[in-house]
Amino acid sequence: MSRRLLLLSLGVVASSAIGCAVTGTPFEKISSPPGNAVIYVYRPYSYGSSELRPAVTCGEDTARIGPGGYHAFIVPAGQKVDCTMTTDKTDDVEFDTERRSYYVREELGWGWLTGVPHLNPVDTDKAQSEIQSCKLEPQTGPTGQATQTGSAK
Repeated sequence: MSRRLLLLSLGVVASSAIGCAVTGTPFEKISSPPGNAVIYVYRPYSYGSSELRPAVTCGEDTARIGPGGYHAFIVPAGQKVDCTMTTDKTDDVEFDTERRSYYVREELGWGWLTGVPHLNPVDTDKAQSEIQSCKLEPQTGPTGQATQTGSAK
């Protein structure tokens, strides 16, 4: 491989990796308001992560989470809550919520033409080590204004 081609290839890889990770505030656990539970959906950054940000809905809240990001969904405790992620395919996970924290790892596999969504519930111990490197994914409301729904305020 010529030196010029090698330098060009390294430049493309470096520039694509720089813009991939979420740049919000580092992970911070929140306390759920009385009568609620918190579902943290996070997407660990990994080499080759897709820039796709499919919508994830838990209860009444929807967020788009990029590589290296997370979102805290505040949901009513004592109810069944469904979390859904959709591309051309759909994956979902259901919780019988108690007043505590739940963790879900978002992953995108590859199908023929699009990402295939996977929502994987993770135990608290494993999630704590994985989510520490994630940052809060800023969300935009209907007016295009940034919102911090579910963040520590």
